Amino acid sequence: MTYTLQISDDLKARLDDHLEEDESYEELITELVSMYETGGTFHREGYSE
Repeated sequence: MTYTLQISDDLKARLDDHLEEDESYEELITELVSMYETGGTFHREGYSE
């Protein structure tokens, strides 16, 4: 089944900044979700709580 998500232009631009050559949005989102599920949170360089 295929779903359509509506996102803001700003979020699309942010995603575009992280896309690798020939990578689809689905591949990028899958990678992000896997990272989140593995670590429990997204990790950013210099980020701390």
